[in-house]
Amino acid sequence: MRTTIKIDEDLYRRAKARSAQTGRTVSDVIEDAVRESLRPRRRDQAVIPPLPIFGGGGVLPGVDLADNAGLRDLMDEGEPVHALR
Repeated sequence: MRTTIKIDEDLYRRAKARSAQTGRTVSDVIEDAVRESLRPRRRDQAVIPPLPIFGGGGVLPGVDLADNAGLRDLMDEGEPVHALR
């Protein structure tokens, strides 16, 4: 299919240079880039490092995970007032 698109001048120069390096047409280089951009990504491609586990037996005594204000108070405990701003 033939179509007209607007493309950044520098980007076009880079595509043209790539086409010269690889012996392909500019259209082929741009088609490959669009195909790659539209290719479905698999979720497992983003490797997320595992969270560190610090040996323990769960939640500390007196900590209620459903109490946001209480959690905030516990996390801020011992911090100087100016550090909490």
